Amino acid sequence: MAVTNNDLIVRPATEADAGRLIAVLAAAFHDGPVADWLIPDVEQRCAVYYRYFRDALHHGLKHGEVYTTSDQSAVAIWHPHLEPGPTDLHKRLETLEAIAGVHAPKFVLLEEMFDAFHPDEPHHHLAYVAVDPQQQSRGIGAALLNHHHRHLDRLHLPAYLEATNMRNRQLYLRLGYTAGPTMALPTDGPTIWRMWRGRPIATRRSPFPPTRPRRRSL
Repeated sequence: MAVTNNDLIVRPATEADAGRLIAVLAAAFHDGPVADWLIPDVEQRCAVYYRYFRDALHHGLKHGEVYTTSDQSAVAIWHPHLEPGPTDLHKRLETLEAIAGVHAPKFVLLEEMFDAFHPDEPHHHLAYVAVDPQQQSRGIGAALLNHHHRHLDRLHLPAYLEATNMRNRQLYLRLGYTAGPTMALPTDGPTIWRMWRGRPIATRRSPFPPTRPRRRSL
């Protein structure tokens, strides 16, 4: 069902939105410290990112919850993590190799690290939120996230995400997240901020949960 959120229409995304939303994701994440670390060559990055976010969007539509705006200028991909689920690591490796080619090892490192430090407490994980670069700094991303935050508050569920730059970290702090222990990507990679928006408890929110790193190898 579509809803109005701060004068912005937020609705569930469908397969019909895929082409536009993949382009928004690829453009929004094209620049930044993680992008520079994953694929230093900008021209190669364009092609790989399109394939990577095409996979991410279709996975979200099939297994998660994806929201967009009426003009398709923004997209948020959420994945409920309510109980531990099986992961086909070898299939994921094959997928990343097909998507990223010679750049696959760094994508594997990134996903392995995110998985290893993922909280065990039931929550919804914000995998990606992206706004068309020409529409940024207008509050669209915050409105899109607040739409799902209200839903999570009704369910008394927390939210978790990984912030990849300081600007995004500040936005998430304003939206009620707290920062947990950071992660540093190897081979001189950037810092990742783990962020948690706890479930509502009386006048506060539940704190960042303790996390024990899990060793998994692709």
